[in-house]
Amino acid sequence: MLKDEAGRVAGDVIHAAWDKVVRFGAMGPRHRRARAFHRFGNGSMIAFPATVIFGEGRIGIGEGTTIGPLASLSAGMPVHADLRGDPVITIGDRCTLGKGIGIVGHERIEIGDDIWTGHYVYVTDQNHGYEDLDLPIGTQMWKNEPVSIGSGSWLGHGAVVLPGAHIGRHVVVAAGAVVAGIDVPDYSVVAGVPARVVRKYEPGVGWRGVAARDAGVSRPPGGESDNR
Repeated sequence: MLKDEAGRVAGDVIHAAWDKVVRFGAMGPRHRRARAFHRFGNGSMIAFPATVIFGEGRIGIGEGTTIGPLASLSAGMPVHADLRGDPVITIGDRCTLGKGIGIVGHERIEIGDDIWTGHYVYVTDQNHGYEDLDLPIGTQMWKNEPVSIGSGSWLGHGAVVLPGAHIGRHVVVAAGAVVAGIDVPDYSVVAGVPARVVRKYEPGVGWRGVAARDAGVSRPPGGESDNR
C-alpha cells in the first residue's frame, strides 16, 4: 500500500513538473530567442518542446499565431542559420499550426492569415533531384520552387505541400493529401495523392462535387509535375 501511494505521489510530482516545463518552455515574443526571428508577433507562441528551429533571422511570424509542440521550422541550409535578411518563411496572423508541423524553406514559403492545420503537416519548397542514376538521390542537387497557402485555409492531419504548390484562399486540404506543383483555386477542397480538386464553391450554386476532368487545377507546362 505504501509503495502504491509513493508511486502515485511521484507520478503527480512528475506530471506537475512537466506541466510547468511545458508552460515556461513555450517561446513567446518577449523571449530572448524570439528576438532572433525576422518577426515574432504579439500574442504568438511556439509550444515546448520544438524539434528543430534554425534560420530564425529569415522566419517571420505574425500576431496571435500558435505553433504546436514538436515543430520543425527551418530557413535555408544549416550553414546559413545565422543569416538575416528578407524572410524565406512567413506565417500570418491568427494561425494555429498543429503538433509536429514541419516547414522547411529555402526560397520562399508564404502562409497566410487564419490558417489551421492538423498534426504532422509538412510544407517545403525544395526537392532533391533524382535524374543521375550514379548518385544517391540524397546527394543530388536540389530544385526550389516557391510555395504559398492562402488565408483561411485548413490542412488536415498528415497533409504534405511540395514545391510549386500555390493553394488559394479558403481551401480544405484533406488529411493525407499530397499537393505537388499545382495551383489550387480559391474556395475548393482537394484530396488524394497526388491531390486534385474534389469539391468547389460556385456563386449562386454553392458547394458541389467536381469530376476529375473538371477539377480546375493547373499544372506546369509539360504535363505531370516532377515533384514527389
